Amino acid sequence: MLANVVVVVIATGVLFLLPDPPGTAGPSAPASAPGRQAQGAVPTPAPTPEPDLPPADLPQPITATPEFARQVKANEAGMVPVIMYHRIVKKRRASIDRTPDQVRREMERLARDGYVPVTAQEFATGRMDIPAGRHPVVLTFDDGHPSHFALDDAGMPVKDTAVGIIYQVAKKYPGFRPVATFWVNRQPFGLQSRADQARAVRWLSSRGFEVANHTWSHPYLPGLAKKGIAEQLVRVERMLKALGAGPSQTLALPFGAMPRKRSTVQKGSWDGTGFAFKAVFLAGAQPSVSPFAKDYDWRAVQRIQSNGKKGECRKWCSQYWLEWLDRHPGERYTADGDPERISIPRKLRGNISSKRRGQVNTY
Repeated sequence: MLANVVVVVIATGVLFLLPDPPGTAGPSAPASAPGRQAQGAVPTPAPTPEPDLPPADLPQPITATPEFARQVKANEAGMVPVIMYHRIVKKRRASIDRTPDQVRREMERLARDGYVPVTAQEFATGRMDIPAGRHPVVLTFDDGHPSHFALDDAGMPVKDTAVGIIYQVAKKYPGFRPVATFWVNRQPFGLQSRADQARAVRWLSSRGFEVANHTWSHPYLPGLAKKGIAEQLVRVERMLKALGAGPSQTLALPFGAMPRKRSTVQKGSWDGTGFAFKAVFLAGAQPSVSPFAKDYDWRAVQRIQSNGKKGECRKWCSQYWLEWLDRHPGERYTADGDPERISIPRKLRGNISSKRRGQVNTY
């Protein structure tokens, strides 16, 4: 696992050294810090949902009895795949790049296997209120790259962007909820103007997507002092507030690199502005444990790189782990459809955090 984390860090570093396609700007492109005028600007009003885009609505809650939980084989102490994507490009130039077809095929597989997307914030707060018998998956996209979100002349998501692909899969598989988390840097989705950035952020937020903090300039955080880390986080928080989103509830660490003092990325302040996250995400190599489990650590949540089974990925990336979960269904998080109860087989009762045991429904 350690070797894979090293590979992810190296691959991500290479990714940031590669030029972006003509006409786009990567997350480290120059941009002025949001000042008083930007923060006071009125964001573009959120559009009304288009009738031909599937909604992100959750189903009506139910009350899960032990017998019902048994019938749907509920296990809300199980593992949840948190899948990490970076650029989506027609020709891959780094190992962590994916093509539109690769992303589309992976998401269609998730839909066929009964997975329902939730955001990182929903996962971190335990509000994975998906239908009974289904499995949550967290789709996460780092760096706010132009390939993640763009609108065409008709105001619809561009086909081969992350958002475009998610909606295509949701149309084909109605149970596939169209939501994801986008962790952005100082120039969300390569957009130059604050007006365009606000339009993008509000478009996504109004449709159930999460846009949250990935630091201002994507630095290697272990190399920064506490003040420098706080500045990196606060600048993004101020920007997102100016764009009509935030405060961020979740953070993805650049390169998956945790500072020596972990508390510096959990809560703090800089220049009079504070930040506090409910979960900090790594660039790890395995599914996350359930947020209800006693060994869940919100300060270092594992993720899986989207990739095949070659090289280091032969045992650590998304294809391997999705196959593994299919072969071990008892290890996978399966929902009970009841937001107020945590349904699990009786033998797993001891796996639940003590503060959640009052919600436990065993069978």
